Amino acid sequence: MSVLEGVPTLAAANALAIDGAPLIDLRAPVEFAADHVEGAVNVPLLDDDERALVGLLYRRESPQVAFEAARVRVRSSVGRMVEAIASLAGWAPTARDAAQLVDELATGGIEAMDRRVRARMVAEAPVNPVFLYCWRGGMRSRSVTALLRELGLERAVAIEGGYKSCRAQLLAEFERFRAPRTYVLRGLTGVGKTLVLRELERLRPSWTLDLEAAAGHRSSLLGAAGLAPATQKQFENRLAQRLARGLASGVLVLEGESRKVGDVIVPTPVWRALESGTNLDLVAPVERRIDVLVDDYLATGESREQLRASLAELTARIASDWAKPLVPLLDAGRERELVALLLERWYDPRYRHAEQGRRSSARFDSSDPRTCAQELAAWIERDAARA
Repeated sequence: MSVLEGVPTLAAANALAIDGAPLIDLRAPVEFAADHVEGAVNVPLLDDDERALVGLLYRRESPQVAFEAARVRVRSSVGRMVEAIASLAGWAPTARDAAQLVDELATGGIEAMDRRVRARMVAEAPVNPVFLYCWRGGMRSRSVTALLRELGLERAVAIEGGYKSCRAQLLAEFERFRAPRTYVLRGLTGVGKTLVLRELERLRPSWTLDLEAAAGHRSSLLGAAGLAPATQKQFENRLAQRLARGLASGVLVLEGESRKVGDVIVPTPVWRALESGTNLDLVAPVERRIDVLVDDYLATGESREQLRASLAELTARIASDWAKPLVPLLDAGRERELVALLLERWYDPRYRHAEQGRRSSARFDSSDPRTCAQELAAWIERDAARA
């Protein structure tokens, strides 16, 4: 393989601003699981064991020994990697031998390969780009981008600085964020605030910021049941990517939350918007609230088991006679009685105490989320027009 003109690399800010482009994370699965750019798909160049071995050889032997071990392993699996990327990119590779191309790229060792895949910054992405990144925009992403381009995927572009630059760019979104006119949906547990918020997003795209969806948590002691809670980094990345896409019409709508949503902390600029926004109260009959909570928390057998563990924890935590029937009620299939008891003795008293002194500007019946969202949208548009 001759020396390339340079592997096209694009600044993280420019890459993240393009919606819908395939985003491929080339890091090992363990790195991807720790955190990744939201929407990225993991197509690892090395698996966890291979990465650990190469790292060990690098430390104990030499960079060249580690490089050769990596070459052998990549050569054996490159076909599967190319197939996976081809599927994501909607692309058919040329008939060239990918394993042979790996050998050509690696001929002469690390320094020679580094020259072949040197970065070439570009000002903008090609049409229908396919973005690739590794940890720091180094050899992994540049070499795979070069390989794919040799196989005919000329839309392949590496992200300059890799995951680290993406993460820094996303964090910078919070520094730039200036909340527009903000409205906060409040109400007792089970009134369906999240259902209304998501219906409102459907009716008025880019109005909302769904903190619970980003956190993978319902923001209560029992709120993780049936969900996959996010790490702090994942939470921040999801919120930042949403903010980076912009908010429509100078309006932001949030669901009322505490500073912590599960175990993650709401970033300060978002928290300020939430605390200073116009409060809108949602109400619903208790039977409707029970319906919402049963549907949400007990959707699967797995969520039932998670809820059972959380109920046992709650029973031990509060050590009160009223809580003793919680787990038995769940085990007996008496979910509605269970939820009614939790609302009466746990959730409603805590919510009313936390909301003391807070004023709402309007009240809406949320029994039907679609109708409620329509009424909310009309009210907010009238209010924003008066501002």
